[in-house]
Amino acid sequence: MGEVRWPRQLMSLLVVLVLLVGPPAVLLAVVGPPVSGWPASGQVRAWVQEPLTEQTLTAALTIGAWLIWLMLAYTVALRVLVRLRATSALLRRLPLPTPMQATASGIAGAAVLGITTNTAAAAPEHPSHPVAAGTTSLHDEAGLGGGDSRTIAGADGVSVAGGWLPRDVALQVSAAASLVWLRRRRDYQPGPASTNQPDSDLAPLPRTVASVQAALADTPAPPAQPSSYAITGLHDVLPAGGIGLIGEGALSVGRGLLVTTLLARQHHPATSLIVSSAALISLLGPAAQSLIKRLPLTIVESPDEAARLVRAAERPEHTSIPLQNQGTPSISGHPAVVLLDGKDCAAGDLKHLTDASVETATTLIFLGQWPAGPTWHADSAGHLYDPNGTAMPRLRLCVLDHVAATDLLAVIAPVELTAGATAVPVAAPEPVRPNPQLPRQRTRQGSHLPAADTPRQRLHVQVLGDPQLLIDGEPLPVRRSAALQILVYLATVHPTGADAAQLTDAIWPGLPHHALTGRLYTALSDLRTSIRDACGLHVIDHADGRYRLNPAHLDVDLWHLNAALRHATTAITPSTEAWQAVVDAYPADPADLAEGRAWPWLDLIRETIRRRIIDVCAASAAAEPDPDRALSVLQAGIRIDPYNAALHKRAKHLRHVLGDDNAETGIGGPNHR
Repeated sequence: MGEVRWPRQLMSLLVVLVLLVGPPAVLLAVVGPPVSGWPASGQVRAWVQEPLTEQTLTAALTIGAWLIWLMLAYTVALRVLVRLRATSALLRRLPLPTPMQATASGIAGAAVLGITTNTAAAAPEHPSHPVAAGTTSLHDEAGLGGGDSRTIAGADGVSVAGGWLPRDVALQVSAAASLVWLRRRRDYQPGPASTNQPDSDLAPLPRTVASVQAALADTPAPPAQPSSYAITGLHDVLPAGGIGLIGEGALSVGRGLLVTTLLARQHHPATSLIVSSAALISLLGPAAQSLIKRLPLTIVESPDEAARLVRAAERPEHTSIPLQNQGTPSISGHPAVVLLDGKDCAAGDLKHLTDASVETATTLIFLGQWPAGPTWHADSAGHLYDPNGTAMPRLRLCVLDHVAATDLLAVIAPVELTAGATAVPVAAPEPVRPNPQLPRQRTRQGSHLPAADTPRQRLHVQVLGDPQLLIDGEPLPVRRSAALQILVYLATVHPTGADAAQLTDAIWPGLPHHALTGRLYTALSDLRTSIRDACGLHVIDHADGRYRLNPAHLDVDLWHLNAALRHATTAITPSTEAWQAVVDAYPADPADLAEGRAWPWLDLIRETIRRRIIDVCAASAAAEPDPDRALSVLQAGIRIDPYNAALHKRAKHLRHVLGDDNAETGIGGPNHR
């Protein structure tokens, strides 16, 4: 394609050069310069008396020709500047290689240079040792040899749209997101078994949270870097008595400190945060009004009020919002961080607060010029440095813009539902098979596979438990982690097909689509080639801009579960046979969808499937007249979701009816880990 385009581009360049150089050369050679000097008074009087002469017409045409040339030159210069600016922006966005990538590139270069032409051999198209489905490749994940490398995860942190998080903070964000889903599992109340009504409290987590989860899912944890600091060690590297923050990144660092401190409370309950109302508005803008009553922080109106709280190590009950919503948390220990806005504070107002922060080892951050101590500079990347000091290391803290900070606070504030969000439908259509009565049998993997004597004409995708692609019960190696994720995504979320935008949004959230087209095509091409080489089947169709699994050549265990759920939920009255079909379609060992995978889009689909099963079990138990059989039905639901408190409560009631109050209700409990 490039060989066809370059002659045309060269010809266009020559034409532009001729138009830029030719007219001025002709005008200068024939007419001379456009202006040879100011006209004399006699020439002006002669022109006024007789304006239309051969000389004046020639001058007018010459000036018009020069103006047309100037317009052409201006247009060309403007296009060149726009192109240079776009190229410069692209170069700034190019990620620098990590130390591991640089080392691998150096080794590869040395190896290439050391090989003579007599011993040169073509590199194989695929790795010589493919990784089985369900595992990941070090080359793929580190970005050394595959197309699935993450560009938003670095050695010491994770970059997202709108900011950067140290790795320990990113891990806390992922843990907080997991707690949100665990709370939803615990609090869900079984309702009427129906596949047409999505639950109102099911909503995907914000995009920034999904970006952090995706970056951590496939990136191995590197050794800790000394240039980034967690909130627990921040006091050791900052001056006693507090600092002021100025610079283009001051507010972004303030938002990062706000989020980091609130996340640290989940592991260190004594860690607390005191924020002035002016600082909160400066950091969060209009979002502060909706978050002010939901966040576990203390809001003050003056430095003196903050000083009293620091010395007393307490917080007012009306502004203390517990994270777990289980009563006021412990207030032992001093507040860890105080954030103030410097617009309305004078040096005299800060003396008590400065003394209190020194005595209690409190981290005091002042947004603006600090009148009572040193003022440091914060750049847009989160680096802090003292303009007057040279001996200190250059620190880097979490930086967030308004959108990223609000997204991360959504997993801290005890509000479960995002306004306007809806659950993703998960009901899969009944697969179209040449033989609807395809025999199924239980295997060790808990999958329904064709009989052993069935010819190799169908594939089986196992997504309940460890995700695998099987041919006659044998795993088919999947070389790329993104290819496996695409396969599971199409089999679970979009069995009727998904376009490229939906796939890239799910697998690489937070990254622009135009930068991911090559990754998506490479992963799909590699997956298709592997399947075609193994069995000669084309199982991924592409029509009308959508990718879809071909149910005529491929079988999915979740499709059988969905079919059993549809039968159970559309029955006029709950039946034992319908409930048993749902239980039989689920693996014998309790396992999640894509067990062990931390892909961010999985949580919503996992919880939706669990709730549909819980609804069927609860309805079947309620319709069962025999308490013993009703209890066994509930225990089957508890086996699938041991966190749901409602199932445990109903099972406990049946135990009481049966006179066996001391027995366990099932596997685990609401607090089962």
